[in-house]
Amino acid sequence: MHLPHQRGPLHDLPDTPEAYDAVLAGVTEQALARMTPEGNLEHPDCVDDIGDTSLGVTSLLALAWQRTKDPRLPEAVRRSLAFHLSERVYTEDNPGYPNLRTRNSGLPYARYTLAAGAHPIGDWPSTVWALLQAVNVLDAADGLVDDAQRARLVEVAHGYWRRLTEVTFFNPQEAGNQAIGCVVGGLMLSRHLPPPDGASVRRRAMRLYGEEIRAHRVLDRGALLPPEHGGAYDNNYGPISLSFLAQAHRVSGEEIFAEDGDALARYIDARLTNGGFDNGGPRYSEQHSAFESVLGLRYFSARIGSDLGRYRGDSRWARHARKADGGVDGHFAWMLVWQIQDTTRWHRAPSTAPVRHQLRAGTVSVAFDDRMTPSLVEAAGTYYLPAAVNRQHGFGPVADGFLLCRPMGEVRVRDVESGPLKAKLVTKPVVGRDHVLRHVRSLYVTDGTRLWTTVAVERLDGTPYLLAGLPYAENDGDRVRRTARARMASAGTLRLTHPHAEDVHHFDARSERTQEQAAFALALDPRGYGNPDEGWRHLVASSALEAEPAPGAPEDLHVFAVRYGPGDEEFTPAFESEGTALTVRTEAFTAVIGEAAGDANAEPELTLSCGTDA
Repeated sequence: MHLPHQRGPLHDLPDTPEAYDAVLAGVTEQALARMTPEGNLEHPDCVDDIGDTSLGVTSLLALAWQRTKDPRLPEAVRRSLAFHLSERVYTEDNPGYPNLRTRNSGLPYARYTLAAGAHPIGDWPSTVWALLQAVNVLDAADGLVDDAQRARLVEVAHGYWRRLTEVTFFNPQEAGNQAIGCVVGGLMLSRHLPPPDGASVRRRAMRLYGEEIRAHRVLDRGALLPPEHGGAYDNNYGPISLSFLAQAHRVSGEEIFAEDGDALARYIDARLTNGGFDNGGPRYSEQHSAFESVLGLRYFSARIGSDLGRYRGDSRWARHARKADGGVDGHFAWMLVWQIQDTTRWHRAPSTAPVRHQLRAGTVSVAFDDRMTPSLVEAAGTYYLPAAVNRQHGFGPVADGFLLCRPMGEVRVRDVESGPLKAKLVTKPVVGRDHVLRHVRSLYVTDGTRLWTTVAVERLDGTPYLLAGLPYAENDGDRVRRTARARMASAGTLRLTHPHAEDVHHFDARSERTQEQAAFALALDPRGYGNPDEGWRHLVASSALEAEPAPGAPEDLHVFAVRYGPGDEEFTPAFESEGTALTVRTEAFTAVIGEAAGDANAEPELTLSCGTDA
């Protein structure tokens, strides 16, 4: 089976003016054919996320008119705008909505679902989205709508802003993308208000960003990030936040948005595999946005000098939101407007600078979590997740059922390059069930095609093994397909094991259940809310690659060595120790970990050379 949302890289979508004009031409024909006598442009199947959709299509028609001057469009824009202003602007409080500071304010808002009290939880973001659609129409209004209609739209948009920032609690879902979107709406609205009001709205927007968003950023992998639904990052909404930061910088020129966008972009670049697959996040574990992410990924790919466009989007939403029949849905239409208006081009080459939480070369990549344990390994087009044993998750040595990967002290990292080889040495102190402090040294070396992993630790009791990952998915053209296979070799015996139990607490890679489905089944919140990663952490056991110790290791060490990726040759690495230094020889490289004499700062050392000669 294919994963439903992990599809082609976003930078593969044509983004020339001609391509965008073709998209707008298609939207125009659909909209003109769909428009009701009242001017409604909503998709007939739309129920949720509906409050901004007709106005979103209106904004696309307004942009199309700016670019083509199609004589059919002014009347369509005026009629559809009149529909929104008369039928989709609500001023009476939605029954059951609890996030109000003030009741019966009379200020306008947009509804997530039209029926009163049916599902008011989404009214706050729907009002943000309606504000953004409104300001896009206002940006294109000159010569398109009359003064009275424009004045009414400005009044409603200003009312949306006040509803969001005065009447309700700000950002009630703790969703960074929604909150930054609200700030963008204020910054864009300020340009359409009389100078005193505009200046006040702009000041308020900047203050909200500083006090309600930036001050509450969450640390993950060394980066401060806008929180998404209870976590630091979500691989659906995180890139959408990046797009909002790009637009905030474009319209305001405020450097703070560029700085924070750079930080988020570098974080995404570090956790994203070479093949564009990402996994994990507090809202959805493996769902990706598509057109909503293009602006931010493209804008910041140029700023940080890396190929963020490798990010796999959902090609069904490649240009705009759509329903199952392929029909256009105006939801999030502002992102298409902004990406058409922005002239930034994709940066398509990877950054060559070493990154603490990533090792990447060619078609191989390793993303590391906060503990510098691999969170996702890619080699030969196959993606490996951290495996689970006895409720413990990760990559690392297992002794007496205990996984030795959680650090008890400082984790140190050393990056080295030699010819075509890139390497990362991760050293960490760990404590086992016996309370003994041990030094785990993990070496990752890649030539861009294969990945060699060598893990050394003081000799362990019993019959230890290396937990070497859960084979989960593999590239299949523009899709990602589930797999339970691995292309790898081990110096010791290699096993692929599967849990015997079939309940939700045990994940079998051969099943059709996705990681996201399993995570939500174990989560405390319903699907679509809360943090499924917290649920996934309740997993007891999973399919797992288990590698026994390599033969020929020094007597005082257990050394585990595996090779991910293609290779028909036998994998027989050799090991030598001298003092605290360990030499590793494989068919492709020689590496020396540590120094026999050490140094005054006790920093780990790594030397690397191609071939088998030290």
